[in-house]
Order: sequence, then C-alpha cells, then structure tokens
Amino acid sequence: MINIVLLEPEIPNNTGNIVRTCAATGAVLHVIEPCGFSWEDKYLKRSGLDYWQISEVRRYENIYDFLQKNFSYFGKENMDKAVKIAYQNAGVQTLFASTKGSVIHSRIKFEKDCFIFFGRETRGLPEPLLKENYQNTFRIPMRGEARSLNLANSVAVVIYEYLRQFDYPGLKTQGELTGRGY
Repeated sequence: MINIVLLEPEIPNNTGNIVRTCAATGAVLHVIEPCGFSWEDKYLKRSGLDYWQISEVRRYENIYDFLQKNFSYFGKENMDKAVKIAYQNAGVQTLFASTKGSVIHSRIKFEKDCFIFFGRETRGLPEPLLKENYQNTFRIPMRGEARSLNLANSVAVVIYEYLRQFDYPGLKTQGELTGRGY
C-alpha cells in the first residue's frame, strides 16, 4: 500500500484535493501537524467533496508521533536522523519527493508497502532531512525555469506512477458510456 505523508501542509485546498486522490486510489494519507489551516476550513472540506467518507486520513501532532505510530520508533534524535533510523529499522521503503531529488520519479522501483514524504507548499521538505536521506529522494521532471509543481498535482503524479508499476490493483480500469448523448 502506498502511504502519502504530508509534512506540515499549508494550503487547505491542496490537502482536500489530495484527500480526494487518495480516496479514489486507495492510498493512505498521513498528515503531520502543524498545518497552515484549520481542519474545519470550508476550502479543505469543499476540495475533498464527499470523498472524506471513503478516505483514510491519519493525523499526527508532530514527526515523532508519526514515527512512533508507523515505525515503532521512540528515539529522540533530531528529525533528519530520526526519520532515517526509523524507516531503516522498520525495513519499509521511505522516499522523499523534492525538486532537489536525485532521480526522476519514474525510475523509482516502488515496493508494495512504501511511505512517500511531501513537504510544505512554500518550502518543500527541509533540506537537512533531504541531505540525510538523499539516496531516497526523487523529483518529477519539469522545465528549468519552473520552481515547482502544485503539491496536489505532484502527489497525483506519484500515486499513479506507483499504481502503474503494480498494474492498478483494485482500481476500475475501464469505463462505460452513460448514454446521455450531450
């Protein structure tokens, strides 16, 4: 199962759209606080539409809460080292999406169970975290003069690359005409 991890997201609409993508694909969404919005925000709710009931969204008060609940890690190292120690000890593929990534997303061989970190909309993932885990970073290709893609779009690109590699398990891959004839 693919696990999408948002580290301190800032924009409610992006998170709502990511909820919708995760619901439609079966991905689990992990949100690490603090967020730049309230969970009661109307834009967050509106972006997620009626997909909130079929999504699995887990919230954490901080990175250490996330590491304890997902990797059984109870250490106190700084965040950069703690994340690396936690996933290495757990033996779970953990990747980091960043414009500073070392390879492109389509060259990653995803494991069935993996965690993929995405950073804040305005700053991305902290550079010390990327430096500590650089061998596990990747990027989505884009033009050199473009700063970054939208967070929700980036998550969608990565989820669908993961699903493509496993032939879209559990997803409906063929549609039907409705007969509405517009």
